[in-house]
Amino acid sequence: MNTAMELTISNSERFKTDKELSKLRFELNNHKIYQTLKTIDEVRTFMENHIFAVWDFMSVLKALQCELTSISIPWTPKNNPNIVRFINEIVYGEESDVNELGEPKSHFEMYLDAMTQIKANTKHIDHFIKSVESGDNITNCLNNIDINEGVKEFTKFTFDIIDTGKIHCIASAFTYGREDIIPEMFIEILNELDPGNLQYSKLKYYLDRHIEVDGEIHGPIAQSMIKELCGTDQKKWDEAMVVARSCIQKRIQLWDAIHGIIKSNRSQLLT
Repeated sequence: MNTAMELTISNSERFKTDKELSKLRFELNNHKIYQTLKTIDEVRTFMENHIFAVWDFMSVLKALQCELTSISIPWTPKNNPNIVRFINEIVYGEESDVNELGEPKSHFEMYLDAMTQIKANTKHIDHFIKSVESGDNITNCLNNIDINEGVKEFTKFTFDIIDTGKIHCIASAFTYGREDIIPEMFIEILNELDPGNLQYSKLKYYLDRHIEVDGEIHGPIAQSMIKELCGTDQKKWDEAMVVARSCIQKRIQLWDAIHGIIKSNRSQLLT
């Protein structure tokens, strides 16, 4: 094995053995929020806030698509067809997967349908999407809706990463801040849902779909994408690690914020 290849593999292994990253992942997977999803009202509250993280994932993915695939006219080929295929497959699945009825839908739309099924409030995300479609910037769009500051900060951080223009950092946010952690998070959520409650059928399908696809297909390929983008550049690997840690920290903070909302709602009901 040549030295360059050894360096790439060594850096890749860092993400599996890094103590701080492992500690953050443990904290995320054992977060107290999972044990608060006991009633349908609590699941509604969770979804009304988590929907913004479901939405901004697509912008991370689209940033990768814009940079790593050829979307301009006239078309020219990109140098790495393996990455092109991977990104295009993810976009295809995220924007036009099929729901439990076999209907083509984006995962964001599936989540909205699941919210509608359990009668969660979609007015904030609906207003936000209309603001985005109007061409307003993300900060203004977020500031113009009455949602928790922790939820706003999570989405703003996502766009801070995108705005760096550093494709290896965006790829790290995509891989270690989303694809790599989503299956374990969603398993924890799924374990808390009442298996006999038909009102959760669309949400369960959404969660099951991500556990299957991200865990078995997208996650491992995303790891390979990081290796190719960082290569033997130690600075890129270091920056990717910083982003990975920051993304998980932000997810924990998002869970803290939503957990706080649920606990506050419980207290109000008791009083």
